[in-house]
Amino acid sequence: MPRFHCDLPLAPGHVVALPDAVARHAVGVLRLRAGEAVILFNGDGAEYHGVLESVGGKGATARLLERREPARESPLQVRLAQGISSGERMDYTLQKAVELGVAAIQPLTMRRTVVRLSEEKAIKRRAHWQGVVHAACEQCGRNVPPAVAEIREFVAWQRGLGGEDGTLKLLLDPEAELGLHDLPPPTSPVLLLAGPEGGFDPSEHKLARAAGFRGLRLGPRVLRTETAALAALAAMQAVWGDFR
Repeated sequence: MPRFHCDLPLAPGHVVALPDAVARHAVGVLRLRAGEAVILFNGDGAEYHGVLESVGGKGATARLLERREPARESPLQVRLAQGISSGERMDYTLQKAVELGVAAIQPLTMRRTVVRLSEEKAIKRRAHWQGVVHAACEQCGRNVPPAVAEIREFVAWQRGLGGEDGTLKLLLDPEAELGLHDLPPPTSPVLLLAGPEGGFDPSEHKLARAAGFRGLRLGPRVLRTETAALAALAAMQAVWGDFR
């Protein structure tokens, strides 16, 4: 059944006008017609089942019939701090991280980051990434889209982590000695730090260690930036989370 993220109040018994972009996708791309079933969600944790009531031109309305709260959020709360990668690599990482249950995403500019964004472009890129997250939630069934935080510079970001003493902080490092099986199941949220295409600069690695990050090794092979965090998330879900 088609699912759409709609940033507006939703409740059973209401008829809602779909946002323009949603209506264009539903009518122009998916070719849905009046009377067809749809699911809407707005991030409140629920999904609203209904039917398209009117379809005309570029607009559409839906009558909401039922509110459901399926349990699809991971019990493992992992925030991903990801060094920005270029083009579709970053989109891919965010899309698959959402499918793997990530709770929030913090894009970071680091010393070896290839992509350098002006303030205006950074705002647009963040909005684009949030759209990628919403689309991934539509596909995978999640009803609580992870927030994509404002792009931060790594050094300034790590200086603000002083109040996170209860968080398990893990730094992806192919030369680390610890693997997931060497760590006990976390009883607190996890903060996963992944580098950009060029990896961590030694000074960043040192700062992360000083901020309480523990190195995590995912095996004998070096993984690409768009692969590393996803492999870690999948492994965490298998060992600690809901891949059981």
